[in-house]
Amino acid sequence: MSRGLILRLAGPLQSWGETAAFPLRDTAAVPTRSALIGMFAAAQGRTREQALAPYPELPGTPSHHDLAFTIRIDRPGTVHRDYQTAGGGRPRNQGLRRADGGYRSQDKSTSVTFRDYLAGAVFTLAVQGPAPLLQHIADTLAEPRFAPYLGRRNCPPDEPLIIHPDIPDPQAALRTAVPLTLARPPAPGTTHIPITFIHEHPPTPEDMPHRESPSHPCDFTSHTRTHLLRPLWQTTEDLPAALYAGPRPITALTDYILGAAPCP
Repeated sequence: MSRGLILRLAGPLQSWGETAAFPLRDTAAVPTRSALIGMFAAAQGRTREQALAPYPELPGTPSHHDLAFTIRIDRPGTVHRDYQTAGGGRPRNQGLRRADGGYRSQDKSTSVTFRDYLAGAVFTLAVQGPAPLLQHIADTLAEPRFAPYLGRRNCPPDEPLIIHPDIPDPQAALRTAVPLTLARPPAPGTTHIPITFIHEHPPTPEDMPHRESPSHPCDFTSHTRTHLLRPLWQTTEDLPAALYAGPRPITALTDYILGAAPCP
């Protein structure tokens, strides 16, 4: 499972819910496995009920459970909290319902919610798995049935989303070749920059996970949605300062995509 594709997840806002409840919709610090698989399934036109089903039409009958992600945090972004209300000012028979099916009284008809977003974040993602499934993901992201978004529908991704559809060693590419979108340029004379990575598998066999994320999807169906804990490993690695993409990252990214930059 060495080959893979590389995606760049960037946009004005992102939100990767991890432990969200209705009054408070949180965001994880990095894209979650559940949201990424959901994005791939939506691009393929799959429903919630079909999202995790195998692909009998592809060799080996792969599924999204066969995928593994490595996340490079180019820019962690800043958490912003959006204040929202629902139900206020509507007629009583159109307002918020109670658990018994009736309607709330007018003085309790407004529900206050808070939604967290990451502003200005940039993540570069290596996706590895069975080659036929990776090709299908790349093809459908390039021509999606439903538009991809970064955790929530109001968070569209910047271009380019697909950095490389098929590369021999995507993890090595993250470390040595794919341009870095940084919040500020490296200091003069700097040769290497510490960059954080999040791994779904231990970088070395003896490493213990740094945390567990409740984002491994078992069922996307609305009324039976369930997730399991998934261990994550975090490393900080010194990457060449020469990977800095400059104040206009689109130029360096375009050069890399078109082959002006070397691939490992």
